[in-house]
Amino acid sequence: QVQPVESGGGLVQAGGSLRLSCAASGRTFSSYAMGWFRQAPGKEREFVAAIAWSGGRTNYADSVKGRFTVSRDNAKNAVYLQMNSVTPEDTAVYYCAADRWGEGSEHLSAYDYWGQGTQVTVSS
Repeated sequence: QVQPVESGGGLVQAGGSLRLSCAASGRTFSSYAMGWFRQAPGKEREFVAAIAWSGGRTNYADSVKGRFTVSRDNAKNAVYLQMNSVTPEDTAVYYCAADRWGEGSEHLSAYDYWGQGTQVTVSS
């Protein structure tokens, strides 16, 4: 199993950039698809982006396509979310999650392991 731990959140101005990191313990990290989800106050948790266990497929929510990029570095047991051109609507707690042998699903139920989240706040 893996235990994801997010970092890199903070306060950023609209139009700016931020890179989130997710470090996952465990020797089997490379066999997990990794997903990013977010939850804004009063809203349900929603899919943001994901990368397949092989790294050969990525998947994005329509709301972030062209602005966010997900990538992974198996040598470091890490996955990243590069966030560009952020807007106040991107304000949320961002979660990293792991799905064994996954292909980058957008469904929360596909993921078995979740981090505690990191807060991203975008000021206007």
